[in-house]
Amino acid sequence: MKHLSMEKKRSLWGWFFILPAATLIFIFSFYPMINTFILSLQSGIGNNLHFTGIRNYYRLFQDATFLRSVANVFTYLIIQVPIMLFLALILSSILNNPRLKFKGLFRTLVFLPCATALVSSAMVFRSFFALDGIVNIALLNIGLISNPISWLSHPIWAKVIIILVITWRWTGFNTIFYLAGLQNIDHSIYESAKIDGASPTQIFFKITLPLLRPVILLTAIMSTNGTLQLFDEVVQLTGGGPGNATITITQYIFNLSFVFSPQFGYAAAVSYAILVIVAILSIIQMKIGDQK
Repeated sequence: MKHLSMEKKRSLWGWFFILPAATLIFIFSFYPMINTFILSLQSGIGNNLHFTGIRNYYRLFQDATFLRSVANVFTYLIIQVPIMLFLALILSSILNNPRLKFKGLFRTLVFLPCATALVSSAMVFRSFFALDGIVNIALLNIGLISNPISWLSHPIWAKVIIILVITWRWTGFNTIFYLAGLQNIDHSIYESAKIDGASPTQIFFKITLPLLRPVILLTAIMSTNGTLQLFDEVVQLTGGGPGNATITITQYIFNLSFVFSPQFGYAAAVSYAILVIVAILSIIQMKIGDQK
């Protein structure tokens, strides 16, 4: 290496240091992705796998359960993500107020649902919305309903409760991102706007939102990806029922692999369907976010 220039030596040392991490990423991320794609072109189990081409992908458009899971996921996405991001923006603006007392306590309370064990939170919400739960008791006492409602057994109300749980659980997570973004905005900008006579609404829409655009784009992409891969909350609350009314794509993949008769090739094709959907939506969001 003595004959190499200093620049080339630095480049080689750089590759030397990133090689272990790059190797691990390839082994645990890219290799499984390649193997999954190959598997998606096959059918059968174990040693009986045989190449079927794009037949599994063609099957996606004829599979009523898969189409139902896609519709459910997009329902959650369209309703829940905008509400969650809007609430996160409001909460972060409140928590960023320099005159607010007990900031540490409020920030902890906002973020606490993210740190709560999913099984515990699911059990709490299931007890809330049980036939003899606190929600039915409260509605009966104030006369809004005459009979208890089976919330989690109703196709529409079950979706509403799932959206409620997801929003409760992940709003604080996005709030932390927005709060960090707000704290990086120079306070003198707000002072100048106030001196020029800008109202709080004008400051929020003309200053805060434009300066937070990169963070909003990041949280929108992360929230979209997370919703499209929604699994735990639905399994714990409804199990995908009633009658697949709340099933998600990832739960369907799990069922194809471990609940029904194993169909690993078709499950791999469904997994790549998620990848394509996530990629398309991410590109759209980035294009919209880059617009001035």
